[in-house]
Amino acid sequence: MNAIISASDLAGELAGPRPPVLLDVRWQLGGPNLRPEYDRAHIPGAVFVDLDAELAGPAGSGGRHPLPDTGAFGAAMRAAGVSADRPVVVYDGGLNWAAARAWWLLGWAGHPSVRVLDGGLEAWEGPLTAEVPEPAPGTFEPAPGALPLLDADGAAELARTGLLLDARAAERYRGDVEPIDPVGGHIPGAVSAPTTENVAESGRFRSAAELADRFKGLGARPDAEVGVYCGSGVSGAHEVLALAVAGIPAALYVGSWSEWSRDGSRPVATGPDPR
Repeated sequence: MNAIISASDLAGELAGPRPPVLLDVRWQLGGPNLRPEYDRAHIPGAVFVDLDAELAGPAGSGGRHPLPDTGAFGAAMRAAGVSADRPVVVYDGGLNWAAARAWWLLGWAGHPSVRVLDGGLEAWEGPLTAEVPEPAPGTFEPAPGALPLLDADGAAELARTGLLLDARAAERYRGDVEPIDPVGGHIPGAVSAPTTENVAESGRFRSAAELADRFKGLGARPDAEVGVYCGSGVSGAHEVLALAVAGIPAALYVGSWSEWSRDGSRPVATGPDPR
C-alpha cells in the first residue's frame, strides 16, 4: 500500500463503509502542545495523539525523542482506536514531520497499513469539527522490528559502508549554527539531505520519480544500504517516508544528533563535506 494518501482519496475512504482510523498528530518543535488547536477544529473522526507524550519516551541520554515504552505506546494506540486489521491515516498541520513519526513508529511496531495525509491539514478541503470522538478501543499489539532501526554504532558504521543521510537543515549539518543540541556538525561520512527538499512549494511530496532522482543523486544506489538521522528522529522519519515513496527502503536512527552530540566520545565533522 502507498505510504501517502491525497486529501480527495481520504475523503472518499472516510465516506466509505469501512473508514480508516484517523489520527491528528499536530506538533511543533519547542512550542506549546497543539491539543487546543485540535479541540478547536479537526477532521471529523480524528483522534489527537501527543507526539511528545505518546510517540516518544522521556528525553535523556537517548536523545530528545527516543522510542517510547512499547507497552505504553500500544496502550495509547488502542485508546485511539487502532487495530491491526484496520487501516490508519495520520496527519499534522502541514509539515508532515510529526505525521511521519507516527507513520514510522506504527510501521516499526508492526502495523501493516499506515498512510500519511499528503500536505497535512492544509491540504484538506472537507469539513472540520470541534466534536471529540470517543473511539471504541482498538486491539493493536506492538511487535517491534518490522522496520529497520539504527543505533549510534550502526549509524556510524553505515556512514562508512553505505549511505547515511542527514535530514536537518544544511547550516546545522555544516555546524554553522546549532540552536538546540550541545555541539554543531554531523556524523562523519553522513551526506546532507535536508528533508525540506522532499516537498514542493505546495507542501506535498514531490513525485516518486523526482524523489528517486534526488536520492540517486545523493548516492542511493540499488545495492546501497540507506539510513537517515536528523535532530531527534522526527524530521528523519519524514525522510524515511520520502524514501519509501521513491521505493527505497531505509533505516532510521531514532536517537539522531540529539543522542550523538551528547556523547563526547563520538566524533563530529563540520563543513559541507561528509568527512
